[in-house]
Amino acid sequence: MSKIGQQPIEIPNGVTVEINGNAVDVVGPKGKLSFNFTKEVNVKIDEGKVLVGIAKDSKIARSIWGTTRMLISNMIKGVTEGWKKQLELVGTGYRAEVNGNTLVLTVGYSHPIKIEAPEGITFKVEKSIITVEGIDKQVVGQVSANIRSSRPPEPYKGKGVKYIDEIIRRKAGKAAKAAAQ
Repeated sequence: MSKIGQQPIEIPNGVTVEINGNAVDVVGPKGKLSFNFTKEVNVKIDEGKVLVGIAKDSKIARSIWGTTRMLISNMIKGVTEGWKKQLELVGTGYRAEVNGNTLVLTVGYSHPIKIEAPEGITFKVEKSIITVEGIDKQVVGQVSANIRSSRPPEPYKGKGVKYIDEIIRRKAGKAAKAAAQ
């Protein structure tokens, strides 16, 4: 039995959840999201709560049950509060700026790197902190990963684009190796 899948999802005030066949539509103050679930699970609304269950007991149904419940829960949180990821620029001369819907990164290459914001995503830059905000958790995470991949942090000095809570494992380098001999 899935410990996550059997938990009901509370529907907060101002949010409407509709089930149309194998699709769940969630509408809230920040926007609208939809999700198509498989036939192995069933989703129903009962007394202001969303309940996710398995239609027939199979390995696939048991494995997708908790995932489906969390995806719906993340949609509800996204249309009420929204999702946010923060990245930090570490390095001399590294900077970022927002031009309309485009994030322009200057991270040590001969050219600036331009990243377009998909629909529903906004960028904010304060000093060396880049904030990616949106209602869809998956899109926010993917855009953040794309920004980080423009210049991943290197292990010697830690320079690059990293998540704000990411810990970079550092290597000693040549000087420590020569001192050990």
